[in-house]
Amino acid sequence: MLSGLLKLILGFVLAIAVLLGTGLTVALYFVNRTAIPPARPIFANDNPSLKKQSTKEPKVESVPTPTTESAPETSPTPSKAPEKLPPRAYQGRVTWSQGLSLRAQPNQEAEKVGGVAFNQKITVLEESPDKTWVKIRIEGSEQEGWVKIGNIERTN
Repeated sequence: MLSGLLKLILGFVLAIAVLLGTGLTVALYFVNRTAIPPARPIFANDNPSLKKQSTKEPKVESVPTPTTESAPETSPTPSKAPEKLPPRAYQGRVTWSQGLSLRAQPNQEAEKVGGVAFNQKITVLEESPDKTWVKIRIEGSEQEGWVKIGNIERTN
């Protein structure tokens, strides 16, 4: 009788241990699966090069137009010489897909003075003392402001 009771208790303890072990393993599996972030979806407007490849340009047939008078020859207009970069300045582009806000000072609470679009060319003029912000000038304009340094990349 004592051996039968011992077998019953041991069987009960082993059954509970197997059920708890299995339950904890399944719970741990699902907890780990929910901790993995899903892959970021890619849309056509995220990367301008994808959009250019997917759109087909309509073919335009050129029709020669007869001219009765010859056009007067014009001298070529002088193009604007590329401006000289200040010391330690370099060219770059915006890598943040949503564009950036230009700020008056190198901090998050500073006044917004403009914006710059994704993949737009910029000139980096200087860095903040803590190396987290850079002062930029938008290429083709005189607009300047501060942006976070991780949102741009250097170009050659």
